[in-house]
Amino acid sequence: MKSVICTVAQNIAEIELNRPPVNALITPMIDDLLAALHTARTDPNVRAVIIRSATPGPFCAGLDLKELDGRTAEQTHELIEKLYVQMSEAQARLGKPSIAVVEGAARGGGMTLAILCDLIVASPNASFGYPEINVGVLPAIHFSHLPRIVGRHRAFDLLFTGRSFDVEEASRLGLVSRISAPGEALALARSLAQTLAAKPPGAMKRGRAAFYREFESSLHGAATVALETFSSIAATQEARDAIHAFANPAAGALPGATKLKSRAKPKSRAKPKA
Repeated sequence: MKSVICTVAQNIAEIELNRPPVNALITPMIDDLLAALHTARTDPNVRAVIIRSATPGPFCAGLDLKELDGRTAEQTHELIEKLYVQMSEAQARLGKPSIAVVEGAARGGGMTLAILCDLIVASPNASFGYPEINVGVLPAIHFSHLPRIVGRHRAFDLLFTGRSFDVEEASRLGLVSRISAPGEALALARSLAQTLAAKPPGAMKRGRAAFYREFESSLHGAATVALETFSSIAATQEARDAIHAFANPAAGALPGATKLKSRAKPKSRAKPKA
């Protein structure tokens, strides 16, 4: 089964994340995603790109922590270099507008994939979060751009509490471009992609390049610094222990490592009879 599916129709390339149940990222999947973006960039028939989940539910849960568990520092550096630096560069060089369709949870590396797109179309069921702090690492690539979008103090809240937040909060913070009606996110994204694809392609390419140049150096620099930050933290014993505990739940959580489990809703108490 392919972990990334790329199809082209009506001048729109749709890149689908296809690693159920939550599209957790592993190295071959990141490689396939980079290859799909290259295909979209070099195909003259493609004028807009959509990135979405192939199955209903989560957009992307971020890195598969089993992929990080037991890796050497060099191997971790290579993996994060692909996710942070190469993915940022692939989007910057794309030359065509890109739209992320988020219909469920986007977490960690999934936030990176979504935020690097030009637009985010989300459904009412979408949710977002940066849970890396809970397993001893940090969403370092977001340290640069997130404070510019939402402000320093709100960014610190999101990045260092590890909490999730819903689509309404994401919209208020400026992280979401459009909110669709229930079940209509993909249709809305396709309509938006067709609108963008209908623009003169030369003007779109040059205009997008100029748009990126306004922050290209800071974007590349932030990705490079984030790579070193993530890699150095992931190499610590604290992070190694936390990642191992999460990737191997039977071993139990270690102090300082909070497992990302959904909390069950408390049962309502029966009212006393009169």
